[in-house]
Amino acid sequence: MNTMKIVSIFFLGFLLISCTPKNTGYIRNVDPFIGTGGHGHTYPGAVLPHGMVQLSPDTRTNGWDACSGYHYDDASIIGFSHTHLSGTGIGDLGDILFLPYINDLKTVAPNGDDKEAVFGSAFSHKKERAIPGYYSVHLDDYNIEVELTATCRAGFHRYTFPDAEKTGLYIDLTRTIHDGRLLASELQAIGDYEIQGMKQVAGWATNRYIYFYARFSEPFTCTVDENRKDCLQFGKTANGKQIMTKVGISFVDCEGAKNNLDTEIKDWDFDAIRAQAQDVWNKELAKIDIETNSDKDRKIFYTALYHTALEPIVASDADGRFRTMDNRIGRDTAYTNYSVFSLWDTFRALHPLNTVISPADNQAMIRSLIRKYDEGGLLPMWELISNYTGCMIGYHAVSVIVDSYVKCEQDFDIEKAYEACKKSSVYDTVNVSPTINRSILHNNLTPAGKYYKNTMGYIPANVEKQSVARGLEYAYNDWLIAQLAQKTGNTGDYTRYMELSRNYVNYYDTSAGFMRGRMSDGSWRTPFNPRFSDHNNDDYCEGNAWQWTWFVPHDVDGLAELMGGWEKLILKLDSLFSVSSELVGENASADISGLIGQYAHGNEPSHQTIYIYSQVGQPYKTQKLVDEVLQTLYFDEPDGLSGNEDCGEMSAWYVLNSMGFYSYCPGIPFYAIGRPLFNDVKINLENGKVFNLRTINNSPANKYIQSAKLNGKALDKLFFSHKELMAGGTLEIIMTDKPVM
Repeated sequence: MNTMKIVSIFFLGFLLISCTPKNTGYIRNVDPFIGTGGHGHTYPGAVLPHGMVQLSPDTRTNGWDACSGYHYDDASIIGFSHTHLSGTGIGDLGDILFLPYINDLKTVAPNGDDKEAVFGSAFSHKKERAIPGYYSVHLDDYNIEVELTATCRAGFHRYTFPDAEKTGLYIDLTRTIHDGRLLASELQAIGDYEIQGMKQVAGWATNRYIYFYARFSEPFTCTVDENRKDCLQFGKTANGKQIMTKVGISFVDCEGAKNNLDTEIKDWDFDAIRAQAQDVWNKELAKIDIETNSDKDRKIFYTALYHTALEPIVASDADGRFRTMDNRIGRDTAYTNYSVFSLWDTFRALHPLNTVISPADNQAMIRSLIRKYDEGGLLPMWELISNYTGCMIGYHAVSVIVDSYVKCEQDFDIEKAYEACKKSSVYDTVNVSPTINRSILHNNLTPAGKYYKNTMGYIPANVEKQSVARGLEYAYNDWLIAQLAQKTGNTGDYTRYMELSRNYVNYYDTSAGFMRGRMSDGSWRTPFNPRFSDHNNDDYCEGNAWQWTWFVPHDVDGLAELMGGWEKLILKLDSLFSVSSELVGENASADISGLIGQYAHGNEPSHQTIYIYSQVGQPYKTQKLVDEVLQTLYFDEPDGLSGNEDCGEMSAWYVLNSMGFYSYCPGIPFYAIGRPLFNDVKINLENGKVFNLRTINNSPANKYIQSAKLNGKALDKLFFSHKELMAGGTLEIIMTDKPVM
């Protein structure tokens, strides 16, 4: 072997060793590939907590399992784009796609539901790595090593090339996940080292803008075609040659993107930015310490905690500018604009978790929701990059606001919040922004069902789809407004909204024993089968009567009364978990997943149901079922989630329940104790105090609670308050292998 080859091999080996990131601290327990398989819809790329940039590989852009742009089953990569959604059931973003190449671009066969061959490269998971804040992969067709890291508002790429006569970078501004309609795009080369551009897209978000500014470590020449698919050429490279690019993004303009880049990445030290990202993640994950002998459970837990910190995202530029809900540009350096509010999902566990481990961030998010109300005239339901998508049902910004308020986390405009909550509950399109899509406004944000629930007491099934699910969620939302009214001294409103909170009784058919669609004349919709589902075209939302009958979290006493008393409710609840999991209907919702009987853990409407047992005096059944869910529906592998991650909600349920407690009804400042998974948990609170959960005699067989003490005092019931948690202290739980009646 000649000397040149020896030196070359040594250099390449040194390069690979030096490029291997240190995986220390809490991040060593995180596997970003969990949820990228099955229907989890997560992405593995580089991102910071709540980062505006999510720099991640794209392997497909169409079909349900393309929602994040990446699926673990795929064998080729089409590029690396700078924005992604985590775990949603609808796709969007996937903006500003970069693909490095050598010599000539090659096409790859389409993955998933994509139909046409596209430029890309084969890859292997054996040469792919992801840890918080860093991602790398080898592009087999080009023999290029790609490394990605990120700050909040900028992405950093490092490409290591082989010997090649030509090297280049393909840039595609037209591609968007789920094929949004490109309304406009621009790209401009600025000298030999910089480019800038923008795109305007109509997709899930009906009018979305994104801008970018990119700077390269090497000079390039630029070839631009009329379809905004552009190539930069860097010329000849020797083996091991590295070319880097830094990309700032903004939802405001190119100037904002450039300033974001210059503010957050000042030089070309890729490893320093990667280390900085890892430090940020270690600090974020240090909010909770767990003690366990199970490496698997530790990995699932910290990956779940990682996923809970991805969204909502920061949507303000470094200079304080942001795009408003009525498509203006605002500026406020004392305010952080947030985006990506998947509220139908996240009100249940993610935001309650935030009230414990990230209350300052949670209140900043509430301030953002209230500001969006001022800008657009309505609280968002599912906000996406300054757009009202109107997706899903209910008005659960109310839940996030009220849950924080009753926990005495109130750093927001209470009077404005109260006004906004009341506006959400009525059929009122006055003083809303003309920029809101009219179809979304009338069909989703202010549907006719709000008029009927306020006048008739229920939503007729022949007037509006999903009438039962909407009506049940409206009743809960109105109960929340009643709590806020009572706390703020609005006694008349309190009485009115408490009456509306009882509207759930109008959906219960005593003869069938289920919540059921009711027609305008008061009759029940027929035929009726509680297992039947017709996705989003029936009386329920992503579920059936078995799952939705239990959504009365604010009034379990009233639900028991409807069912004929506690004993009958318990028998019915027992049936939920023991009946066949068979679904009926050719178009049954794919979201009904993670089934135990007809309980569907893979989708959010079921997430509080297990804790009804705790409220009716049978907490041992809660403990058994929580144990079953933790042990059988969460895994340390790509197909590790039983349903869509949904912006952190599925993981937040795991984080809370594995620690040993759950917010069974946001708006009630108490937690029910379930089945702790770990021997010791320390929640390191923002106020400097520590809440410790110690579990004695903990083992797989010992899944039942024998007794519990809070700060040395025995608990008569397995509940404790948010106030007690935030004061710090110790909850000691003794486990046993037999149910304690």
